Amino acid sequence: MSVLIIFNHEPYNGSDITWNGLRLAETLLRKGEEVRVFLMNDSVDLARDVCVKPDNYDQDLTKMLKALITSGVIVKVCGTCMARCGVYKNHPYFDGANSSTMGELADWVISSDKVLTL
Repeated sequence: MSVLIIFNHEPYNGSDITWNGLRLAETLLRKGEEVRVFLMNDSVDLARDVCVKPDNYDQDLTKMLKALITSGVIVKVCGTCMARCGVYKNHPYFDGANSSTMGELADWVISSDKVLTL
């Protein structure tokens, strides 16, 4: 089964939405499922090294995303959002988080068995 997880929220926004989504991706991967991640809106900060965990947060979300990439999860970042969204606008993205398009996202949605939007 293939699962696409679309993130939209700023990584450290005071909720655990992003953390729980990354945990789910990791768990699905361990269960042998194909997992793909698409970052949109303010979630694009998750793929920037400049995005560091606040002192009051116990999870390093960027480190979790990098671990997923190392494990074979394909991560795409909305190309339009890369320049206009997030607290860290115009900062570079780390390796493994590649620019993408709405057309590629549409293809992923069509080809996925499950699509989750967080």
